[in-house]
Amino acid sequence: MWGEIEPRGKILPKSSEESAKDNHPTIQHNPVILPCIPYIEYPKPPQNTQVFQDDPSDVTPDVHTLLDVVVASGIPVKSQQVGDAELTSEECRKELLHQYRSKPLVFLERYHGCLKPMHLQAFVHVSTDPRAQHYSEVIQKQVSVSTHKKQVRNQRYAALRDLQKGGQYFSDEQMRMREPLLYEQYIGQYLTDDQVIERAQEAMLDGAQKSTDPSQGATGGLANLLLNSYQEHLIQTRLEEEQIKEAGAEEEEEEDDDNVEDEDMNGKEDKVHEKTWEPTSEEKALLREEFISQMYQHFLDGKDKDFNYSEVDENPDYDNLDIVNRDAEEKYFDEDDEEEDEPMSE
Repeated sequence: MWGEIEPRGKILPKSSEESAKDNHPTIQHNPVILPCIPYIEYPKPPQNTQVFQDDPSDVTPDVHTLLDVVVASGIPVKSQQVGDAELTSEECRKELLHQYRSKPLVFLERYHGCLKPMHLQAFVHVSTDPRAQHYSEVIQKQVSVSTHKKQVRNQRYAALRDLQKGGQYFSDEQMRMREPLLYEQYIGQYLTDDQVIERAQEAMLDGAQKSTDPSQGATGGLANLLLNSYQEHLIQTRLEEEQIKEAGAEEEEEEDDDNVEDEDMNGKEDKVHEKTWEPTSEEKALLREEFISQMYQHFLDGKDKDFNYSEVDENPDYDNLDIVNRDAEEKYFDEDDEEEDEPMSE
């Protein structure tokens, strides 16, 4: 009938699949065909290869010499941990070659102390760098200073031989005046009372001989005697001062140690042993030789305060090193001949 509302049918709920289709439109997937790529096996890189080319086969002779000098100097070329095995010479060379090729300026800065001007040829490719120019000047100065030291030492050695021939500068009395404590330690403390008296008489006789010199007269002789007495007083005073200073230094060393009491006891025992020990005649001769050797070394090192070294170091008469070396060789061979003759005579 018109106007009547037809009853609606019962609406059933949609399933999950149908609802999903309504919410998401269907996507069609077209298959993609990929091309077939053949498998290629590439060679594996060699193990333990270095990034830098450190092959020593193409190293120039200048660089070879440079590496040999640095290796021979003993300077550490690589930082190592405690317990690591020391590098062999070949390993040091490889490490130095790597440093030289990768950072030549750092190489020059690190090892310039053992280089000479002849080794600068290996750094020509960086010679325009200010750092290379600086260390080149340093190496040049090192050589000039070393050459000057050798020249001065040879001149002093020649002067030493002249002083030995004179017999006064290296006499016992003169050496005792320069180093009273050293003389006392090696010779003086082992002299008997008679030998001490004999030494004093010889000093007096020396003054008396000077007093008989007609050019000096009686006044000059008395002055020499007084001078000898005054010098003996100075020697004794200086000896006491040096002994006090040495004793103070020994006490400071003992105080720095934790076991002070044990060291004091050991020190007393050592002093008692020193007092009771009496060297034989052969041992005294060896002590005298050691004392004289040290006095020679003092002179060569420039430690004689009262000696005017400028008269030697600036004297061209001592520049003839050929004569010095020849005299030294002759003395050496003469001593060998004497040692060979002694068993024959015995």
